[in-house]
Amino acid sequence: MDGADASPLDLRLVPAAVTAWAVTASGILWHTAGAVLAALVAVAATAAVGWFADARRPGGRTVGPGVLAVAAVGCAFAVAIGLQVGQLREHPVAQRYGTLASVVVTPTETPRVIGARTMFRASLLLLDGHEVSGRVVVFASTGDVAELTAGTPVRLKARIGRPTRRDLTVAVLSAVGDPTLGEAAAIHRAAHGVRAEFAAAARRSLPVDQAATLPALVLGDTSAVPRPTTEEFRAAGLTHLTAVSGANVTIVCGAVLLSAGLIGPRFAVAVAAVALLAFVVVVQPTASVLRAAVMGAITLLAVLSYRRRQAIPALSASVLVLMIAAPELAVDIGFALSVSATAALVVIAPVWSRRLVARGWPKPLADAVSVAVAAQLVTAPLVAGMAGTFSVVAVAANLAVAPVVVPITVLGTAAAALSPLWPAGAGLLIRFTGPELWWLLGVARWAASVPGASLAVPSGPAGAAVIAAAGIALVGAWRWRWVRRAAFGATICLLAWTVSGLSGGRDTIGG
Repeated sequence: MDGADASPLDLRLVPAAVTAWAVTASGILWHTAGAVLAALVAVAATAAVGWFADARRPGGRTVGPGVLAVAAVGCAFAVAIGLQVGQLREHPVAQRYGTLASVVVTPTETPRVIGARTMFRASLLLLDGHEVSGRVVVFASTGDVAELTAGTPVRLKARIGRPTRRDLTVAVLSAVGDPTLGEAAAIHRAAHGVRAEFAAAARRSLPVDQAATLPALVLGDTSAVPRPTTEEFRAAGLTHLTAVSGANVTIVCGAVLLSAGLIGPRFAVAVAAVALLAFVVVVQPTASVLRAAVMGAITLLAVLSYRRRQAIPALSASVLVLMIAAPELAVDIGFALSVSATAALVVIAPVWSRRLVARGWPKPLADAVSVAVAAQLVTAPLVAGMAGTFSVVAVAANLAVAPVVVPITVLGTAAAALSPLWPAGAGLLIRFTGPELWWLLGVARWAASVPGASLAVPSGPAGAAVIAAAGIALVGAWRWRWVRRAAFGATICLLAWTVSGLSGGRDTIGG
């Protein structure tokens, strides 16, 4: 057993991070009363855990400082979110609900087509000629904003509506008439140019389905992915691959840091920091990207100071930083999925991997299985609560595609960086991703065709609770041999059913 792997986790920042997140989310959803209640619950939970730990450790008296620290964090974040929510009530836009106004906004993300309309989140700049600020959601005719990209200011006349979600959004704007597009800042134009050139290079170098999927896997650009492929990824539990997250940031920065032996650790960290910043700008700072970027920056600082990397403190610090800088992330499901998956990979997966290795499993296989199962275990309740579905084949599908994710990300990111400078070189790198993309799309198609691949469950808290309880029960029962044999038998039966169904379909067509 690796002593580093078995070293105890540093959990000192976890109570503060959880308290900040819970208080911020409760303050957004239920205002002052929610924030105060969340802070009190956090203090009580810290006191209970600390008392239990002290009782098991003779001479230990550490509960007092921990409770005081959590109380201070809870009070600070309760006051901060209370002030922000109060400002929303007094915002100038709040006095204009139901009226028309001339506004200037700047999209913070690539617009998404929803039916006959386009939706995008934006920052409010002007309201009837007066400078204002705030987060808004904009709906417009697709034809009117077809050329709109993130960072491009747009002037439009819009009807102002109340926000439909409690996420610190000040208004929902419905465009009326023809918008006027401005010019984006140079950095946004450069980012859009990279995305456009990369997509064009993919179309020149790969078949249609692979060319549409590569930008989604590398840059999170799903605009060209056809609906059938999207549905296959969802049923197979592979949707997370098309949302840029910590895995992408880790792979990109890790590839740069591997050059430390040639250029020196300090210069390699500096290059990795530049690569991290450029990557975030190009893919756009979504919830998971922000979380991963902050954690990556903290890790780079640890490398620079020659301190051993500790993932849990880095993750906790990233949550604290983001609750201060972008408190709206506290109620963002993508952020919750990203943080929970990372925590599972750090806390649960190594323990399971060591147990499998002790039973004779090869370590690479043990690591892959543990990562896939741990990630599915903690994210499935959140996905069920959000979408009302549960993917039965997600673990198997993620295991099958795991070997090709890193090559696609490394080669695709390098090609994206080269595409504006050397299109031919970018095209050559993209061609090397063809076999990996073929395999990934084939796995998604096969997994989605498994009978019962995606099960409908209640949405909302009920669905999350059901899936969470089922996962806990399965983990608890897994120690019994008959449960493992039953699961193995069910898997074999499901595989046989799938193969027979596919064969029958081919025979029918052939006849």
